[in-house]
Amino acid sequence: MPLPIRLVLLRPRNAENLGAAARAMKNCGLSEWTWIRPEAEDLAPARRLAVHAEDVLEASGRADTLDAAVADCVWVVGTSSRKVEGKRRLSPRAVAEEMVQRAAQGPVALVFGDERSGLTNAEVERCHDLSAVPTAPEQPSINLAQAVLLYAYEIRMATLAASPPPAAPLPVAATDTELARVESALEDALVTGGFLVDEQTRGRTALRDLFAPLRRSRLTRKEAKLWLAALHTLAKRLRARDSGG
Repeated sequence: MPLPIRLVLLRPRNAENLGAAARAMKNCGLSEWTWIRPEAEDLAPARRLAVHAEDVLEASGRADTLDAAVADCVWVVGTSSRKVEGKRRLSPRAVAEEMVQRAAQGPVALVFGDERSGLTNAEVERCHDLSAVPTAPEQPSINLAQAVLLYAYEIRMATLAASPPPAAPLPVAATDTELARVESALEDALVTGGFLVDEQTRGRTALRDLFAPLRRSRLTRKEAKLWLAALHTLAKRLRARDSGG
């Protein structure tokens, strides 16, 4: 049974890239991908390049937003060369190895931006961690289909090298949506308690830095629910104290 590893393509513009990417995915044993607001309308060129991978091309999922595409994922990695405080920057090989490990607990996603401008700042922020191919500075950019092939190859190699899964089932990991609820509850408690005094600047950065270890710890669904309950209770008690109740 294939691992739940999902490629997410934001606003793909070029039909040929989609066809070549489908072929690369099938070469490496991947089949799950989602297109977000694709700009390529005529898929005839894609079909010409998707040699023996027409099934992968036709089975692509569609979503309107990145949130919707990764809502059920336990880990989301964006492909971007940007450096963002609080987010790890991993090599394609490191991403592949960790994806194979984490996929044993739930779906994971690898996000690619559009061919012209890549991921927006908001989309980079939305990802849990980041990865980039260490290209030469003389030619840093990579064609979308080539990037898909590079990461798909590393995932294939990591899958082949992975040890057999443990006999006992792993606990179910918290999804991206569940982690977002915990982060929102943490923000509410910190604002209510007076720790986040400037939500527009320092406060938002502090929240991200405080929540980053929880993301890295790979919270289980049970642990996420416990954190959510604890933070809601804390915020409620703080409000009651402030109101004199």
